[in-house]
Amino acid sequence: MRSTIVAAMLLAALLPAASACQAQDSGQYETAPDPRDAAFRAFLTNLRPRALAAGVSARTLDQVFPTLTFNPRVITLDRGQPGGNPATTNSTPSIPAFAPYQRTHVDADRIGRGRTRYAELRPRLQRIEAQTGVPGPIMMAIYGHETGYGRVVGDFDLLRSLATLAFEGRRRELFTAEFIATLKLLESGIPRSTLKGSWAGATGYPQFLPSMYLRLAVDGDSNGRVDIWNSEPDALASIGNYLSKAGWKPSVPWGVAVRVPADLDRTALRSKLSSPRCPRVYDRQSRWQTIGEWRRLGVQFVGYPVPADGEQASLIEPDGPGVTAYLLTTNYRSILDYNCSNFYALSVGLLADAVQR
Repeated sequence: MRSTIVAAMLLAALLPAASACQAQDSGQYETAPDPRDAAFRAFLTNLRPRALAAGVSARTLDQVFPTLTFNPRVITLDRGQPGGNPATTNSTPSIPAFAPYQRTHVDADRIGRGRTRYAELRPRLQRIEAQTGVPGPIMMAIYGHETGYGRVVGDFDLLRSLATLAFEGRRRELFTAEFIATLKLLESGIPRSTLKGSWAGATGYPQFLPSMYLRLAVDGDSNGRVDIWNSEPDALASIGNYLSKAGWKPSVPWGVAVRVPADLDRTALRSKLSSPRCPRVYDRQSRWQTIGEWRRLGVQFVGYPVPADGEQASLIEPDGPGVTAYLLTTNYRSILDYNCSNFYALSVGLLADAVQR
């Protein structure tokens, strides 16, 4: 299970949260043929045996494949992502400051809406918390970051987008698997009109990839259906289930804001471990030490709640020395599994804290 989560999130980490401004499929219904359509259709023909072998029926393929055309808008958006253009040879871009990102993602509107929805959904969230160990405010914060509490979910046809990305080939295996997963969702009875989302296949209130829906989406309102597109309880329970499977530790804060002494030897605290995925994200975090050990180094806690002294934590200074830093527990890593970005994970934690206050 863990390996499949990591593989899919390598893809999802490339996507900006919908709340930042999700691209719309303005070219979804264009009629002018694209010169790549012939090669695209040949690719689909070659893909058909794999879909059949995965259990998709010939009837479904006969219904879907003739409707699919190449979507150039998707390729434009994909190549606009960091590292998305294989022809680009620029050096590694510098990391911007966290503070501007925080201001736009942990803002008064998102906090206010989150508190309102949290209060309204509290009875349901308490049951999900009991089942998963994940705090309701964390689930709400991810919901708020991904789709603005359901306001921005994307309008790209998943099958067309994923087939286009699989054909383009830069991450063919990932997108082919997600395309086949989407066909399975269609066969399960989910209408194609529902299977809309971001240009790279994230869908529903929690912006799950199709394979994530198949593995981790759950029925949160006990009506016998799993509907992450229209049911907030289903969406939130699915987020909680995701984080639980990603290793969330109950009753442990995600992290806490701290003030670091100017003379702290940061070189000695560098981690000697190298992450196989998102290495630039994990390289910004120090080696693990207990909260008690950080206390003894003079780190002062300016946030709340503070993890127990025996809890392991790593340090991140997103805007450098002399500015607010954070000690991060293993639960922070579970948020990174959802979207492998320090700015995203920090903002989720801070929004959750604000929603709960």
